[in-house]
Amino acid sequence: MKTNVLTSVAALALLAISMNACTENKSADGTATADTTNAAIENIMTRTSVRQYQPERSVSRDTIDTLLRAAMSAPTAVNKQPWAFVVLDTREQLDSLAEVLPYAKMLTHAPLAIVTCGDMSKAIEGEGRDFWIQDVSAATENLLLAAHAMGLGAVWTGVYPTTDRTQAVQERLGLPATVIPLAVVPIGYPATDNEPKDKYKPENIHFGRW
Repeated sequence: MKTNVLTSVAALALLAISMNACTENKSADGTATADTTNAAIENIMTRTSVRQYQPERSVSRDTIDTLLRAAMSAPTAVNKQPWAFVVLDTREQLDSLAEVLPYAKMLTHAPLAIVTCGDMSKAIEGEGRDFWIQDVSAATENLLLAAHAMGLGAVWTGVYPTTDRTQAVQERLGLPATVIPLAVVPIGYPATDNEPKDKYKPENIHFGRW
């Protein structure tokens, strides 16, 4: 009987700790606290393109899963989720893609790349079909931000709409005709410190109308 009581107490204690961890970053009304808001903004502001990675340091499958979950948390028109992802984590796969992508040569020393694609079989029909580009772009940005938050470095290398790059990636990866690669994202642990660029320009802002 004493053992059961102790077990129950321990379980309740663990539950309380878990619930506290889930709520400690929110205020009483459920909104994010200053700490979590600042952390999110800091992650966005300090993200930058990383093209040099630590040799021989691989990215775990658990980390890859988190990156993909973040990517698929992106907004999507009519919740169509017209995306697909190809994960490349062998030297042969990465080097093969580097051969056909002139602006993605960093693949030759990256331990990982994720190809973000649009699956046209899931896209909106008719005039809204090209919304897949926005959806997959949002997923790609989520992927970059998640990588940065986890101590990784990544860079967006464009594929679509350049015809030769699109066809080359489709052929190398054996993609179905309905799957269009939007970007190749090399990922790894940064080999050097990378300073983000300040891209804020007040002249690009218009209130009300142009």
